[in-house]
Amino acid sequence: MNWTLVALDRLAREAAVWVLVQATQGSVPRGPGTHMLVFEQGEAGTIGGGHLEFQALAHARRLMVGLTEQTTLRQVLGPSLGQCCGGVVNLAFERVGGADVARLRTLLMPPRTPLALFGGGHVGKALVHALAPLPFAVRWVDSRDEIFPTDVPDGVDCEHSNPVQAAVSDLAPGSRVLIMSFSHAEDLDIVVACLKRQRARNDLPFVGLIGSATKWATFRHRLEDRGFSAEEIAHITCPIGVPGITGKEPEVIAVAVAAQLLQTL
Repeated sequence: MNWTLVALDRLAREAAVWVLVQATQGSVPRGPGTHMLVFEQGEAGTIGGGHLEFQALAHARRLMVGLTEQTTLRQVLGPSLGQCCGGVVNLAFERVGGADVARLRTLLMPPRTPLALFGGGHVGKALVHALAPLPFAVRWVDSRDEIFPTDVPDGVDCEHSNPVQAAVSDLAPGSRVLIMSFSHAEDLDIVVACLKRQRARNDLPFVGLIGSATKWATFRHRLEDRGFSAEEIAHITCPIGVPGITGKEPEVIAVAVAAQLLQTL
C-alpha cells in the first residue's frame, strides 16, 4: 500500500506536522525532498531513521502542541546524535491539516512512471504489491475474465484485453513493459507488438519477458523468422530481474524485478 495515500487520507481527519528535508551537506541518510507526516499518535514515511528521526519526531510533536514555534532545525550527524554519517541535515516543520491535503497531494505525489504489466498470474499478483509503494503507475492487462483479485493496490488500473497484445498500441509513451501471461503464445504476441511499436515510435524504454534462457532462445529464433533484426531483438530483456537472485517464488521474483525496474528510472 502506498503510505502517502494512506497518510493523506488520515490527514483529512486529524492534524499533523509535515517534516521536510530541505537541504543536506555531506553523507546523510536521505536527500532533499524526503518527507514524513507526524501525527499525535504514529507517523508516516521516514527521513532516514536513527536518532535524527527521533529528534525530528520529538520536535514535531512539541510544535503540534505549542511547546515550540521553531519551524527549522539543523542537525549535524556526528557522535552527539549517535550517527557517524558526518553530514548535515536541514529540516523544515509545518503544521498541516485537512485544508492542506490537496496541496500536499501535489507536492508529495509527483507523476509516476507508466508501467504495463501483462499477466495476472502468481508473479503478476506479487508484483503489483511489490510495486505499490514505488514510483510507478501500473496498468495491469490480461486476456482472461475475472483474473484480477479484489485487493488490488491503489494506483493499479486493471484492464481486460482480448487479444491481449492490442493493449500495446495505446500504452503511454515511456512505459516500462513486463510480459508474463499464462501462455508462451500470448507472450510472443505481446513481444512482437512491443517490437513493432519500438520500430515505429521508439518510446518503450524497457521491455522485460519472464522466462528461462531456453525460452528466450526459442523466442529469439521466432522473432528472427518474423524479420526483426538482432538490434531490435536485443531491446527485450529476458530473463528479468536483477542478477544473483535465484529464488523462483513469486514474491522473490517480484522483488528482483522491482529492483531492476528502479534501475531504469
